[in-house]
Amino acid sequence: MRGLPAGPRVLLRRLREIMAEPISAQERLDKIVTQIAANVVAEVCSVYVLRSDGVLELYATEGLKAEAVHHAALRTGQGLVGTIAAEARPLNLPNAQQHPAYRYLPETGEEIYSSFLGVPILRAGRTLGVLVVQNRTHRTYYDEEVEALQTTAMVLAEMLAVGELERLAQPGTVIDLKRPITTTGVGLCEGVGLGHIVLHEPRVVVTALIAEDVEVEAQRLEQAIASLRLFVDDMLSRDDIAETGEHRDVLEAYRMFAHDRGWVRRMNEAIHNGLTAEAAVEKVQSDTRARLQRQTDPFLRDRLHDFDDLANRLLRVLMNKSHGPSAQELPRDAIIVARNMGAAELLDYDRERVRGLVLEEGGPTSHVTIVARALGIASVGRASNVLSLVENGDAVIVDGLAGEVHIRPTADVEAAYAEKVRFRAKRQEQYQLLRDKPAVTRDGQRIRLLMNAGLLVDLPHLEESGAEGIGLFRTELQFMIAERMPKLGEQRAFYGTVMEAAGELPITFRTLDIGGDKVLPYLRTAQEENPAMGWRAIRLGLDRPGLLRMQLRALLQAAAGRQLRIMLPMITDLWEVRETRELIDREIGHLKRHGHEIPSELLIGAMIEVPSMLWQLDGLSKLVDFVSVGSNDLHQFMTASDRGNIMVAGRFDPLSRPFLRALRQIVEAAKKADLPVTLCGEMAGNPLMAMALIGLGYRSLSMSAAAVGPVKAMAMALDAGKVSETIRSLLDDQGNEDGVRTALADFAVAEDVPF
Repeated sequence: MRGLPAGPRVLLRRLREIMAEPISAQERLDKIVTQIAANVVAEVCSVYVLRSDGVLELYATEGLKAEAVHHAALRTGQGLVGTIAAEARPLNLPNAQQHPAYRYLPETGEEIYSSFLGVPILRAGRTLGVLVVQNRTHRTYYDEEVEALQTTAMVLAEMLAVGELERLAQPGTVIDLKRPITTTGVGLCEGVGLGHIVLHEPRVVVTALIAEDVEVEAQRLEQAIASLRLFVDDMLSRDDIAETGEHRDVLEAYRMFAHDRGWVRRMNEAIHNGLTAEAAVEKVQSDTRARLQRQTDPFLRDRLHDFDDLANRLLRVLMNKSHGPSAQELPRDAIIVARNMGAAELLDYDRERVRGLVLEEGGPTSHVTIVARALGIASVGRASNVLSLVENGDAVIVDGLAGEVHIRPTADVEAAYAEKVRFRAKRQEQYQLLRDKPAVTRDGQRIRLLMNAGLLVDLPHLEESGAEGIGLFRTELQFMIAERMPKLGEQRAFYGTVMEAAGELPITFRTLDIGGDKVLPYLRTAQEENPAMGWRAIRLGLDRPGLLRMQLRALLQAAAGRQLRIMLPMITDLWEVRETRELIDREIGHLKRHGHEIPSELLIGAMIEVPSMLWQLDGLSKLVDFVSVGSNDLHQFMTASDRGNIMVAGRFDPLSRPFLRALRQIVEAAKKADLPVTLCGEMAGNPLMAMALIGLGYRSLSMSAAAVGPVKAMAMALDAGKVSETIRSLLDDQGNEDGVRTALADFAVAEDVPF
């Protein structure tokens, strides 16, 4: 073979002819192995396909016993074939029987063969089977032969992907590519979504694998790489890309890969072995993904995402494909799957067609999660490696409560979830019956249930849920989904629309809480070691008073003649409240001087989400008209646990005694100062946690629209006095720091309170 580089090209041309013949799948596979054996001058060529039970089954062979087909089998990790499947890399042995992993299968008659070359059949880095050639003589196969076999394996991967080989599976068996898979992540938005996969960045399906003219394909690749490099360089030179920060780091990684000579060399080698430019990109991408997926170094695994993004972009350049599915391609029961995505990107999809969202990276507080929650889309994040497990159109179930994603579910799993959806619909009907009833506990305590919002799509939920107003309007979402900074008139019109939609119901507008993980692409900020504790929220607003004053002016103008409630985020010290009030007073003076009508009533509040405020509550009560507890950030800072870090986000329980004691301190101080207090974090929307909050003395809670019904049902079944006694007993027990959640659940069961 050495010195005969045309060998792989001849083989691929012959395979293309075989693929076009009107024959059965088994006949096609038999012809393929015969052709490979002849081309590589091997006495044996065999194809093993990975089944869903982890067994590699012999599907076709030239040279081994014909009766072994569909009978000979090895488990993944067992024997030489199983080792290749487990490690996803070739094995080239001059004397196979001396290898420690060798296993003799008497039904195949392979004991007379010495040399062995096997390569994994890969798709998107996932092993689908193994392709093997063998000879009686002791020899090491040449690099050209290894490359030829790897290239041929791509053809077999496509046969598997389109389902042609699926028909050859024995009764009761399923090939691994089509097996049901359940992967667990983090529940982001409650609900159940049944539908079909839509890849947010659709995998470019390479249909033209075999080159007609190698030189033409090499030129196409060269031009596409040049275009790709130009794109990355242009992005790095743009004025709106910060000199430092995460965005630049990602682009620098892109540039490193785009100029990597090894990557380009491997793609050119694949082309000269007979592949088209796009097939060469896909082959090298799949080989690299298989290798990096098995790395333990987190840095190298992160680079896999950068490499995948760049390779996919190169494929789209080569095939002239646009980004994302078109409206016509979107099914009526779409489950969007992505590594990550922005809030605006989710809003680009037709809401009526989207049933669920699955992200490899997204967390509970990410921007897209907030939008998904507002839209009521069942969502799961941190679903590790899910993109390599799915294909466009696969059936899938998303369980946003359990954080589970069921890919290609079995009939019984589908039936169970269909019943779950029906049961959930019945419960929602029951909650609807409570919509117009006040949330009053069994012992007469009135609980005010408000709604969190931030987008215009949230507003219809006010009436649907029966919420008594908006306790937290996240104004930053308007900025996050915009391509540029919203102008004064745009902000004023937006706030006016929100107020009109709410009618007489109260709305609490939180001033911009940007910074930290809420990055505006058009706002340059410095990279920070700990962004959650850095330059964000009111700190950024006071340092950039022009930005804050524009928002305050827009709010004041929009609220002309109405009540306006403004809440300040992440207050750490009282001087921040004083300075902000001075800015508000100046804006009111400006409006009066220019003849503008001002709000009929102005109420200023502060969020308690930084622990330092626990010891400034008396002073704060003299500066504000109300307070709101941001339990998400307060718990994060009190436990020193980044809620965006999967390693620690679930480590500490909000129903722990220390945190509940802090919440009790706040509500008691507010009561003493006759200061209205609302809790608007995630705790408020969980019925068991909301029960604890009522026990602590909270009478105003703000939550997602979907949570209003369940929390109201809980409150109406609750005796607030009894739960207060239970909470008091639990928190005053200094000798026991465990079991609060269990004790509260036991209380709810004993009192027949739904949670």
